[in-house]
Amino acid sequence: MTVQMVIELPQKRGVQTILQAIDTYKLRLQSSIERSQRRLDQFEQQYGVDTSYFLEKMAAEDLVGGDMEYVEWAGEARLLVGLETELAELENARYQLP
Repeated sequence: MTVQMVIELPQKRGVQTILQAIDTYKLRLQSSIERSQRRLDQFEQQYGVDTSYFLEKMAAEDLVGGDMEYVEWAGEARLLVGLETELAELENARYQLP
């Protein structure tokens, strides 16, 4: 299912501003994804397991930092999924100018 959105602008030059804002936001998302991935890589190297294994099999008791480290790792994994989803939505958006 596709959804259409109409944006009305008082002047044509506003189109460029909106497109630039979207591009800037996509760059910020990409930067956040890279930062999040680096953080996950640190956890994976420290414990010698990938994040999917951690989420499925491990508990806070398995980590040196206990509950706090578990929350950080799991939270970072969820954050990454959200960031990637949001970027994909923007990457798949199409626009048509009159």
